This record gives sequence, structure tokens and C-alpha cells, in this order.
Amino acid sequence: MRLFRTPLERLTLIGYLEGISLLILTGIAVPLKYWGGNDEFVRAIGPFHGALFVWFIFSTLSLGIERRWKFRETTWKIVIACIIPFGTFYVNKYILQKMIEADQHIEK
Repeated sequence: MRLFRTPLERLTLIGYLEGISLLILTGIAVPLKYWGGNDEFVRAIGPFHGALFVWFIFSTLSLGIERRWKFRETTWKIVIACIIPFGTFYVNKYILQKMIEADQHIEK
């Protein structure tokens, strides 16, 4: 079984990476910057997190168009949740995972 073989599974992966990068940024890099006087980690992780954030939004919009999600019912919830800190973890667990399970049920 290959992991992340569908666009929906890849969006889940991007969501986890975005959330983890925010955890690293806020939990390690920012404290090092303000309490340790070392901003190198913020300069390294910040752009990486930003790229993941943008990638998540574009992937969500692309997948929403591809799967013909109703914007008000699905797409906007995912986009708004990723703007809220750590919202991608919520999206992965309560929205995307249910879609993946439904797709797997249909495949059988």
C-alpha cells in the first residue's frame, strides 16, 4: 500500500507538515529568537512554514475545484481552519480523514 497516493491524502500530508512547522516555529524558533537572541532558526523555519501554508491553500482550492466541493460547505472551512493556528490538525482529523474513508469505502 502506497501512502499519500491521492490528492486528498497529499493535502492531509501538507496539512500535517504545515501544523508541525508552526509548532516548531512558535515552540522553538521564536523563543530562541526572543529569549536566546538567536534569530537564525526563525529565518530558516519561517519561510518554510510560509511556503507550506501557501501550498496548503492552493492545494485546497485546486482540490475543491477538482472534486467540485461546495465552497460554503467544505472549501472555505478548510481554508479558514488553516488560517487559525493549528487548524490544519483539526481539518485533517474531522474533515479530510472522513473524506478519505468515504473514498476508500467507494473503492471497495
